[in-house]
Amino acid sequence: MSVRVEKDDFEIGAEVARLTAGRTDIGAVVTFTGTVRAANDGGAIAGMTLEHYPGMTEQELARVEAEAAQRWPLQASLIIHRIGTLKPGDNIVLVVTASAHREAAFEAAAFLMDYLKTRAPFWKKEMGADGSTRWVDPRDSDNRAAERWEDTSKKIR
Repeated sequence: MSVRVEKDDFEIGAEVARLTAGRTDIGAVVTFTGTVRAANDGGAIAGMTLEHYPGMTEQELARVEAEAAQRWPLQASLIIHRIGTLKPGDNIVLVVTASAHREAAFEAAAFLMDYLKTRAPFWKKEMGADGSTRWVDPRDSDNRAAERWEDTSKKIR
């Protein structure tokens, strides 16, 4: 289980290879990579700035990653979230979950991403192509998706 918050980009294949190296107990690896879009509902995006509280953010991400490991039988997991100023096409986040079986890996990855989209302590500001800026809040659809995980009895073991 691993969490990183960093400015530098990541290489998805290298991260998966590092996480699974020498592991013969893993039967399923699920990855999700989020990138900066070039447009949103309001128009063209020139970039995005992501801010966080160092120390607190990493601790909170480690907590939710541990919660995923309690809910599902994971052999390994990884969360990488970037901070700083990013441009369209740049990687923002990588979530990797590994389990003996695909259902646990898929569910755990969805749980982690729903948390990252709605409750993780990051602040995102989009810069419009017209020079405008706006803080990004979770969408209603993101909040609805995250609600499914509030019933802690939904565990796969």
